[in-house]
Amino acid sequence: MIRHTVVFTLKHPARSAEEGAFLRDAKVLAGIPGVEDFEQLRQVSPKTDFAFGFAMRFADAAAYASYNEHPDHVAFVRDRWQPEVERFMEIDYQPL
Repeated sequence: MIRHTVVFTLKHPARSAEEGAFLRDAKVLAGIPGVEDFEQLRQVSPKTDFAFGFAMRFADAAAYASYNEHPDHVAFVRDRWQPEVERFMEIDYQPL
């Protein structure tokens, strides 16, 4: 199992229509085959200034690789993520 997580901050103003559209449109990722337990999260800790997080699980490395190469993921990264995300950090975990 792989737990894929990413924290990020958008270029858009907080609570703006653009922010809402990005988060709404990101739900396309949940429908990609192999994605399990897709979550959108709002960051609330004062220890970091990232605003949001996405988290999802994959059964194995093959499912994760298939997700990364899926046309919906590639298009979302190209058309939305790269132009609209100011900064991010991605971490992938496997159980110990």
